[in-house]
Amino acid sequence: MSETIQQTGLGAVDYDAAFRRVIIPQPSDIDILGHVNNVSYVRWVEETAVAHWEHVASQSVKDRYVFVLLRHEIDYRDQILPGETAEARTWLGWAKGPRFERFVDIRKPGAKRFSSSSRMEWCMLDIETRKPKRIDDEILQMFQVPG
Repeated sequence: MSETIQQTGLGAVDYDAAFRRVIIPQPSDIDILGHVNNVSYVRWVEETAVAHWEHVASQSVKDRYVFVLLRHEIDYRDQILPGETAEARTWLGWAKGPRFERFVDIRKPGAKRFSSSSRMEWCMLDIETRKPKRIDDEILQMFQVPG
């Protein structure tokens, strides 16, 4: 999958301010029905969330913390066909304790409706102890989002 990062990822609190990346489906993403398989969407959702973290977080923060997925809801609406591209956008919702809400919207460029829409809850862990770590001002300021 080729990708292009199109935004800083800072202040990503809604669709318009979202961190964006372009996705080019590969032949392995196409299923027996001739469109992108749902499993590929799930993979792209995770890759988009991780790309946002990797793009925004400093190396010292990435050395201390990691996010793990606790909950994932996904809706499918419009198919992506071979030869079409997709744009994935992700933004953050609420932060509560060690949990961060995140959204990912995947659609064809310029499309009015999504191909898939996801809502997730991620938990930040201390890498050394593997215990949940409260999302504090350092993380909120890094993403430039409110608490």
